[in-house]
Amino acid sequence: MSWKVWLPLLAFSAFIGLAAYQLTQPKDEFVESGMIGQPLPYFDLPPAMDGAGGAASARFADGTPRLLNIWASWCLPCIAEAPHLERLKSQGVEIVGVAIRDRPEDVARFLARHGNPYSAIGRDDLSEVQLAIGSSGVPETFVIDGKGMIRYQHIGDVRADDVPLLLEKLQEARQ
Repeated sequence: MSWKVWLPLLAFSAFIGLAAYQLTQPKDEFVESGMIGQPLPYFDLPPAMDGAGGAASARFADGTPRLLNIWASWCLPCIAEAPHLERLKSQGVEIVGVAIRDRPEDVARFLARHGNPYSAIGRDDLSEVQLAIGSSGVPETFVIDGKGMIRYQHIGDVRADDVPLLLEKLQEARQ
């Protein structure tokens, strides 16, 4: 019998072995932004609701580090993070929001119900800013230094135990 007969079986066995190996490796649930250490992409978003200011990348280049929070009124984890963003605001942190694929009336209703920690909220109807910054979903929060450089990415909702880390990352961005 020729070795060529065994070749398909060997190839299949190698594939099964490789697949089994990959299944035993720890999975990485989050897609980190490739923009960490890069300048914030240019954007100039209209206000997400009446009576509020929009969000623009130029705001992040005035020497003051800020948080950029990607969120949506239809996002359940965004509800969970709302009190922790309020806590950051009460500690003097400026947070600029980007509302993803949202309607002004829904944004206003969300903020009335859960509080408004934002100094400005831009409307990103096509997720252009979200994609440009390397955000993989909502909510996500980025630390932007005073020169407009992305210094840190927090994937998922901000929880109570994340607040000290975000404050630390903001402090590092001041240096």
